[in-house]
Amino acid sequence: MDFLAALKIKANNAGVATGKTWINTTGQPIESYSPVDGKLIGSVQPADQPSYEAVIAKAQEAFLEWRHWPAPKRGEIVRQIGEALRQYKEPLGKLVSYEMGKSLQEGYGEVQEMIDICDFAVGLSRQLHGLTMHSERPAHRMYEQWHPLGIVGIISAFNFPVAVWSWNTMLAWVCGNVCIWKPSEKTPLCAVACQHIIEEVFAKNNVPEGVCGLLVGNRDVGEWMAADGRIPLVSATGSTRMGKAVGAAVGARLGRALLELGGNNAIIISKDADLDIAVRGAIFGAVGTAGQRCTTTRRLIIHEDVYDTVKNKLVGAYRQLSIGDPLDEKNHVGPLIDTDAVKQYQASIEACKKEGGQFVVEGGVLQGNGYESGCYVKPAIAEAQPGYAIVQHETFAPILYLLKYKTIDEAIAIQNGVPQGLSSAIMTLNLREAEQFLSHAGSDCGIANVNIGTSGAEIGGAFGGEKETGGGRESGSDAWRAYMRRQTNTINYSTQLPLAQGIKFDL
Repeated sequence: MDFLAALKIKANNAGVATGKTWINTTGQPIESYSPVDGKLIGSVQPADQPSYEAVIAKAQEAFLEWRHWPAPKRGEIVRQIGEALRQYKEPLGKLVSYEMGKSLQEGYGEVQEMIDICDFAVGLSRQLHGLTMHSERPAHRMYEQWHPLGIVGIISAFNFPVAVWSWNTMLAWVCGNVCIWKPSEKTPLCAVACQHIIEEVFAKNNVPEGVCGLLVGNRDVGEWMAADGRIPLVSATGSTRMGKAVGAAVGARLGRALLELGGNNAIIISKDADLDIAVRGAIFGAVGTAGQRCTTTRRLIIHEDVYDTVKNKLVGAYRQLSIGDPLDEKNHVGPLIDTDAVKQYQASIEACKKEGGQFVVEGGVLQGNGYESGCYVKPAIAEAQPGYAIVQHETFAPILYLLKYKTIDEAIAIQNGVPQGLSSAIMTLNLREAEQFLSHAGSDCGIANVNIGTSGAEIGGAFGGEKETGGGRESGSDAWRAYMRRQTNTINYSTQLPLAQGIKFDL
């Protein structure tokens, strides 16, 4: 496939890099099979303890130089990375689609997110502002400034194999940090491709080796990073179970953890909603990326007056969904990441039925011509109750639960009544309902939208959620502060030494 050659992807690839130097290891290769057709794309040699130590040592060394580069100069490097990503958008987007299984347009969109965050970070490199404060002591000046942390460790998930890494990395770089990336072992070739692109830019600009490290590996590599006191910040994206383990390990050494974990996202559909917009937003939110987004719409909370109308519209629309090869732009839904995900999908359907759920659109695994990988499933819709255990759970698959409500207070209570708190939305033309949903008494999620769905966040806003979603914030707004340490400074330019609070200390 031409896009593999364009990205320097081979049958056998090293998976550990300090920058331009790739380190050969001898562990069991990680093989990447495409969920699209079940074919082996390539294999990657994973990190072992000696290669891990080599990457850490080189990152520590690089930080001592990189932190002295002026922030706008670091921003210039990121600008060039954005240009390189524009050049490689087509092959990298195709690799994302082929290795992960999302639609080709979503693959291109993911690379566009990388480009957008580069643009954002370039501007940010000239806006790493602190504050000045008035001192209570005469002839004193107080201010605060922000300094880089050092090494930022990034653990990313398979569903966004490149974008979420870039959200962290581009901001961390302009802030003066160096980065080490542990990508998902389910999508290692996307990470290898990004490393090749980055090293081209770094080589042209004499960026110190070690600013961008790569550690392809299994769970043990993430455990090493979480326990490593040389990594002051670990940013981890994945399941709540994984995040709790990372958070505990990082917290035990009093490090920082930036956690982006599970979502169980809902759209409230009011009787005052524009139903065409509501249904369209719900469908994309539910089936986009085959339900494998942390922002996927998993629950529809529908007012009883429009419940049957919305249900019938959804059923009709689901009949029109085209499921198949995501590189074919005529298809709406691609495969799940692997057969383990298919088993979880099947188990969730059975669990819902056992609790009394009624499926208005039946699920199932697709077989036959074009579905040989065994990873294609039918998007399903079930009528359920908020208290079902399966409704409280995040299933990374295209299963949508329909829930009925009478009052806006009841709808918001249902929306908030799950352990997760990432993304939420209300579809309504009623100003009072919209404002209540966005108020302190409304959605308890990190993201709350009106008349758009739960999926498809822009990079300009801070991304993240509350409760079991982890509390982290990435991407836009002031999320850059997570990658820096705050320092308060006081300067005395008088001939005296007055103490705070009027304390006297005379000798």
